[in-house]
Amino acid sequence: MSQTVVGATRHEGEPVKGSRFIVDIATVNSEAAARQLLERVRADYPDASHHCWAWRIAQPAIDRASDDGEPRGSAGRPILAQLTGRDLVDTAVVVTRYFGGTKLGVGGLVRAYGSAAGDALDTMTLSNWVVETTVRFAHDYAHTDAIERLVQAAGASTVQRYFEDVVRVELRLPLDAVANLRAALSNLSAGAITLVSDEDGGVG
Repeated sequence: MSQTVVGATRHEGEPVKGSRFIVDIATVNSEAAARQLLERVRADYPDASHHCWAWRIAQPAIDRASDDGEPRGSAGRPILAQLTGRDLVDTAVVVTRYFGGTKLGVGGLVRAYGSAAGDALDTMTLSNWVVETTVRFAHDYAHTDAIERLVQAAGASTVQRYFEDVVRVELRLPLDAVANLRAALSNLSAGAITLVSDEDGGVG
């Protein structure tokens, strides 16, 4: 079963022949979120020699990696190998290198980047990856408090909420929780609230 990391971390191990390798890892659910992590790391370390990275997204399935100027295959690929070897998805890893003055060679770089990523991943808590989906519905203001309790009980996270003539909500939640939330919303509103999920093929 695929797993994912819980939360985020920044980890730095021992230098390798003077070069520093700083690893940032975060759970992400889209490539856009992974690229946001990369941009934050670049902003934190604007004077670094390289920002090499890899990520695996579950839905849609995406595996990407970048050497960011290091010799081809010497950085991104060994970082990605740490993710695939652990069957981690929805996980992004950025390894920032400050060159220490001594060249490591391709083999040395492969070992350094792979070890840096692996050591950082070893510090993280993992959880089983759960298939999620997006759901949408609208409700009147009178039901707001009760719906908040239902959303929390379903393990859902709010993507967007619009306050108009009614409250329009978009959530992410485990796929196997959709049926229960749909039934609970219907019971709460005597059938007035209709939940639409991505799996229904509707837009809500």
